[in-house]
Amino acid sequence: MTTLLPALAATARRAAHPRAGHCRCGAGEGVGAVLADRPDATVVRHGDIVAKAHAEETEPADLAVRLAVAERLPDVLLPPLSAVPTALHGRLVTCWPHGTPVDRDDPDAAPWEAAATLLARLHRTDPAALPSPLPAMRGPAKAARAVGRLRAAGPHRAAPTVLRAWRALPAWARDEGPAPGPPRLCHGDLHLGQLVRTPDGTWLLIDVDDLGAGDPAWDLARPAAWYACGLLAPQEWTRFLDAYRAAGGPAVPAGGADPWPALDVPARALTVQTAALAIAKAVAADRPLDEVEQAVIDACGRMAPA
Repeated sequence: MTTLLPALAATARRAAHPRAGHCRCGAGEGVGAVLADRPDATVVRHGDIVAKAHAEETEPADLAVRLAVAERLPDVLLPPLSAVPTALHGRLVTCWPHGTPVDRDDPDAAPWEAAATLLARLHRTDPAALPSPLPAMRGPAKAARAVGRLRAAGPHRAAPTVLRAWRALPAWARDEGPAPGPPRLCHGDLHLGQLVRTPDGTWLLIDVDDLGAGDPAWDLARPAAWYACGLLAPQEWTRFLDAYRAAGGPAVPAGGADPWPALDVPARALTVQTAALAIAKAVAADRPLDEVEQAVIDACGRMAPA
């Protein structure tokens, strides 16, 4: 990372200033600000441009299709500056316009309706009209990877509970088979951190790394899981679900029909994924679980009691 970060910052600066000359972005946040530095994503901002180094295992062909889809759907997905990634220190790199993220300190202003409407538009898109071959949505693969991290983390009192819940899931949710039903275009990793507001006030989805064909209910699974665990207030869940239905989202039945037959498996899978990552991080940091993490683990216990 020590060599990647300065090179990535230089990439962002060149993209922000394609013509040679003095940088007028000023000092502080807008110049070489590190927004993320993880194995799966290193992100640096310079002025109005963000440069992202994708995970080492990223397939170039899959990323190229995902970038092309983002270009094709600029009313849903933030489009990249270019659909052709570059290589930097063994990582594929893309550049994007900067958008304002959701304010984590103002939960009452969370754009649940905007998120739901964008998902509905994404899910209504005909995969046959998009660049191909469209890769699979990577949601189940990320859940399986989280469980792998849990198993590698070492013993923990809560691990058996989470693993029982994992084994109770159907094969497709464990990334061991195809998802049921006709595939739809899915985001694959929906949470409020995946939305940004553009300068004209429009909300758009970001992060196409998990984008692909799959079960659209997966994109509703994280807020559904939070609601089921008691971590998302009923009124916020209702705002999200009602907006998704109003926008014609196909993942759940229209009207007042019960959405849980469609959401149950993905919501349980996201609960296991969240719990597995929480335990792995707690073991690595040699710290106890916090109240939120314990609530998610308790939900796993209700999913698959001993």
